[in-house]
Amino acid sequence: MARKRTLRNAGTVVMLEHRSRILADNPLGDPHVRKLGVWLPREYDDRSGGPGRRFPVLYDLVGFTGSGIAHLNWKPFSENLAERAARLVREGRMGPVILVFPDCFTALGGNQYVNSSAIGRYADYLVDEIVPFVDREFRTLATREHRGCFGKSSGGYGAMMHGMKYTAHWGAIANHSGDAYFDFLYRADWPNTLNELAKYRRPALKAGAISAPRDTVAERALSQGRDDGRVRRFLDSVWSRPKLTHAETHAIMNVCMAATYDPDPAAPLGFRLPFHLDTGELLEQRWQRWLAHDPVLLVKRHARNLRRLKGIYIDCGWRDQYQIHFGTRQLSRRLAEAGIEHRYEEFDDTHSDVDYRMDVSLPFLYRALRP
Repeated sequence: MARKRTLRNAGTVVMLEHRSRILADNPLGDPHVRKLGVWLPREYDDRSGGPGRRFPVLYDLVGFTGSGIAHLNWKPFSENLAERAARLVREGRMGPVILVFPDCFTALGGNQYVNSSAIGRYADYLVDEIVPFVDREFRTLATREHRGCFGKSSGGYGAMMHGMKYTAHWGAIANHSGDAYFDFLYRADWPNTLNELAKYRRPALKAGAISAPRDTVAERALSQGRDDGRVRRFLDSVWSRPKLTHAETHAIMNVCMAATYDPDPAAPLGFRLPFHLDTGELLEQRWQRWLAHDPVLLVKRHARNLRRLKGIYIDCGWRDQYQIHFGTRQLSRRLAEAGIEHRYEEFDDTHSDVDYRMDVSLPFLYRALRP
């Protein structure tokens, strides 16, 4: 079922309902029937270009805690993404494209647009279900040469991973402040997450002398990155309340990343943790599982696929509060060392509220993908 909303001078938003087979058995029990937003440019219904005119397609991968259709909401003192694209077309900075807004939200606050046995097969959901669904429903230029994806933060990471691993489906990508250099990005925040999870420790901590732990089943489990119940209690608590604190949001984000980067069906909750929950010691074997997903370390392995892309755009603010600018600098250097053409920009801002940077990336993608 489709529902249309025509924006003044800004094309038409179509809301579809998609029933996914791939997400039907996702381990978190998240909905497998999802809304899918699609923006059609004003030229889509303009007969001057011919009734069968087809258009390049750009997929918007939103950041953590977001859902695609949120980028179609009204924004104060700014534009939503449909309005931004329409303005860029009117100004002649890019040609008309179709924009797609998938919903990949999960009970853990989102995902990284990759497959995980602990979260769901969201990479397969995008390339095996949503892409062909959109190509059937709309007049797209239905080849990788005219299809791209872009995103910020977790969405930028997702775009980078899809550019590395799924070039059979994508011709160009744009990565805004995407997760990179995990040793800087994630490790520094885990002490805060451990303190948040400690509120759910059983038995609770008590003031006084602490005995060194013995070689018990419980201690061995913690040394192997297994949940002793506190992560489950933390999740049950935040899932039962209408509001999360800032600290809880960051904690569930790190839990989500553990479920993404180190899934283990045999472990409690289906994933392992990279730190000892009591001592904070880094569990090296577990951390290596995380690093296997760090884009800075994956360029060489996926260089052949990256060279197939018609365009790679990366940017980041040099005041990014998560220190992602250090990772994007390394990522750009690794690409250059591998002889992979790309465009890297920095700007004077943080990680927050930087959608205006799409004024640069969307025209870049259109030029790479235009017919």
